[in-house]
Amino acid sequence: MTFKEETVRHDEGHSAGTVVLSFLFGGVVGAGLALLLAPQSGRETRQKIREYADDVREKAEDIAEQVKEKMDSALHSGKDYVGEKKSIITAAIEAGKEAYEKEKEKHAK
Repeated sequence: MTFKEETVRHDEGHSAGTVVLSFLFGGVVGAGLALLLAPQSGRETRQKIREYADDVREKAEDIAEQVKEKMDSALHSGKDYVGEKKSIITAAIEAGKEAYEKEKEKHAK
């Protein structure tokens, strides 16, 4: 199995949102541990953790909004595409019915 095949197989079942949230969670945990292990007073450490958590929350909200906008856009584009194809298929079916009826009339005479 090639590296590309293994990577694709490994990535199956993971949405972009899951990957982003996992990345953010890992960053929060890592930053929290770094702050807790840093040589500072408890008050300073708690303040830094609070500030960092607020920053991460704001970034996560921004990312969630961007993902939502992109998904809404993709959904709208998908609906437009399906609508276009549906009208083409409907027109083709109607043309087929008309052609059938004409041929049926020709052979009935």
